[in-house]
Amino acid sequence: MALASQIESYLERSSWIRKMFEEGLKLKKIHGEDKVFDLSLGNPDLPPPPEVRETLLKIVEDYKPEFHRYMPNAGFPEVREIMAKKVSIEHEINISSNEIIMTCGAAGALNIIFKALLNPGEEVIFPSPFFVEYFFYAENHQGKAVPVPTKEDFSLDLEAIERAITEKTKIVLINSPNNPTGQIYSEEELEALGALLREKSEKRGYPIYLVSDEPYRNLVYDGEKVPSIFKFYQQSLIAYSFSKELSLAGERIGFVALHPELENKEMIFDGLVLANRILGFVNAPALAQRIVASCAFAKVAVDIYQRRRDLLCSILEEGGLKFVKPKGSFFIFPQTPIDDLQFCEILKEHLILAVPGRGFGLSNHIRLAFCVDEEIILKMRTNFLIACEKVKKLG
Repeated sequence: MALASQIESYLERSSWIRKMFEEGLKLKKIHGEDKVFDLSLGNPDLPPPPEVRETLLKIVEDYKPEFHRYMPNAGFPEVREIMAKKVSIEHEINISSNEIIMTCGAAGALNIIFKALLNPGEEVIFPSPFFVEYFFYAENHQGKAVPVPTKEDFSLDLEAIERAITEKTKIVLINSPNNPTGQIYSEEELEALGALLREKSEKRGYPIYLVSDEPYRNLVYDGEKVPSIFKFYQQSLIAYSFSKELSLAGERIGFVALHPELENKEMIFDGLVLANRILGFVNAPALAQRIVASCAFAKVAVDIYQRRRDLLCSILEEGGLKFVKPKGSFFIFPQTPIDDLQFCEILKEHLILAVPGRGFGLSNHIRLAFCVDEEIILKMRTNFLIACEKVKKLG
């Protein structure tokens, strides 16, 4: 066997998004780029805010060869200071640079958290539907992934989470705004979750950690706010990314923020820094750190994503599909009247690419990404409605 059995099984389990990407390449080759409507990938298409280009030009203008050297594994001290200011403002809590570790995006952040905190067999609980790679991250560090169902509107089901907690539960992981649903968990939900985790932690004498994965924190619509877990639970960490709000997905830059009152904080901080080295990240990219230090409070034109969301929602309504209007992110997760694989095949016949919901832990749904040009969504409308009519006849 050429591959490790774990990686071979992962290839099969992660195949839905990869498969749709490959299908898209084939269809575009046959029909042309402008005839295929690919809503399968969450690849931000908006240009970065102007501050990014200005910063890059300044870096070139003031260029020094030492820009590329190693720095402390937690990141440049001056960059961590700025990230601490960002977290303090956005989460309404005072934290210092000693609670910030720069990482290779939110994925790097989650991986060093799991590496530092998980013992073999310990459990990571997360709401379903979920970002598919949570399974891989947890299992990669000998943990056990435990998805739990959400309510019909994709809000947290606290009773389901409570039932899932065992003596082996080490981490509860949430993602708000959520991929793939766009749901934002409310203050009431987070307060109840914090109370539940406090109660369970006190009973067993050691903490369950709450981790919030927040690459979409600043992509929200209709004046929505994303509440902070730091307000409701001390044993918590945040995994953050600039991939979406600055359209820098390829630069792999983010950070971990630790609650200032986290138990054994210094030891956990040291463990996270060591995990950065052990996993081969070593440190977050030097150039990307300099970019986000200058652009920490900038963001892309979120109103463009909101217009696309509204347009796509109107098409889904015309097609008769049920959906929960996303409050954030650039995904929508409508329910399908037939099997999600069959629905995606019918859409593909009409040159529309979507991802089956089962890839995110919930079948009979599809994920559509609206990080595509508005013109693509407009042109897609006719094909989508024809596909929906075909589905109705099958039903």
